[in-house]
Amino acid sequence: MSKEVRRQILTMLAEQPGQAIDPAEVARALAGNDEKRWRLLMTPIRREAVKLAEAGRVELRRKGQRIDPAELRGIYRIAKAVPAGEGNSASVFPVSL
Repeated sequence: MSKEVRRQILTMLAEQPGQAIDPAEVARALAGNDEKRWRLLMTPIRREAVKLAEAGRVELRRKGQRIDPAELRGIYRIAKAVPAGEGNSASVFPVSL
């Protein structure tokens, strides 16, 4: 099951570039809309998301901010990892028109 979960996470991220995905979306994609079935997948999805984040393949986020996979608690989203030097920068340069 872990390979299926990992594959689904990576597939969904590839299909939605630049978007973070809800783990429940992953669960529903694997188990359908029956809540009893997809809720059983939430723990395996969390476990695989943490493994992928530790390997640098994804980022775990809360409220848009990257979080340490070792400190994952509560609600989170999964996003494609941003290579160092890309993405949001802390410095902003003014643009002259």
